[in-house]
Amino acid sequence: MPRPAKAPDLAPVDMELPLWPALVRARRRLEAVRSATGRMATLVGAAAAAAGLFTGQWTGASLLADAALTLIGLGTLRLWKPDGQQRAVASVLYLAPGTSLAALLLAEQMVPGIHPVEALGLTVWTAGTWVMRPAYVGRRMLAPPPPAPAAELATLEEAEVSDHPIAQWWARTVAVKDGAAPGTVLDDIHRTGPKSMRAVIRATTPGRPVPDISIRNLSAAMDIPEDLITIGPVPGRGAGVRLLTIGNPEESEDLATVWDKRIAPAAMPGAVLTSVRAGRPGGAGHTITTTASTTTSTEEDA
Repeated sequence: MPRPAKAPDLAPVDMELPLWPALVRARRRLEAVRSATGRMATLVGAAAAAAGLFTGQWTGASLLADAALTLIGLGTLRLWKPDGQQRAVASVLYLAPGTSLAALLLAEQMVPGIHPVEALGLTVWTAGTWVMRPAYVGRRMLAPPPPAPAAELATLEEAEVSDHPIAQWWARTVAVKDGAAPGTVLDDIHRTGPKSMRAVIRATTPGRPVPDISIRNLSAAMDIPEDLITIGPVPGRGAGVRLLTIGNPEESEDLATVWDKRIAPAAMPGAVLTSVRAGRPGGAGHTITTTASTTTSTEEDA
């Protein structure tokens, strides 16, 4: 079999190398120093140009310092960087502040006295360099900044959700990100009547309060009238839990209530039950005292 004249090209493989934390921190500090140096150079250049409006004593030194800083920075920018259009554009951007400052300093010496155009040029140079930062933009084109530090997120265990169907529904519908009560769970669910219930709303993040819950949004999610939904504090507890009440709990069906509502109106109008004797006729028994006011006393032997 004849040997191929040229070996086939290998398919490119994209690999993401892990970053060395110490190197990333060093690059981040260097980036901060460069940014602060650029800001300081802008302020010093503005001060030199402002002084040039009144005197030319410092113009020569300012021009030399401007040229030295610009050329040194340009040399570090172009060092070990690939050729191409991007490098040329970055170099022009880096040269813009220094060359424009030099032109402004020379113009101040050519025009006698303080001219409004010179003051306007100083203002434009200072504001434009401070806001647009062309040298900083040019450097970032060739040397991108190090990645920002990843936020250290605390890993919280998922909140335990009760097996109660209402608690499960709450977790799927109400406690979601865009729900009526995000970041909450429903605990201690008790039925207080055919159409009423009571439960405790608890924040999933320990030490954080239950967020403000809109009864209007909760009413829409549960399809229950707003006036039947109440959210308030839990007696003896902090803001991390809230008491949810839905509907009107039925009154307790004690003996006095049954007598007053069902028996007295039909059999003995105006009579109020005060006590009931339970037991066998002629045998031992016990008396159950009610809380109703006394008008007529009756006893029943069971």
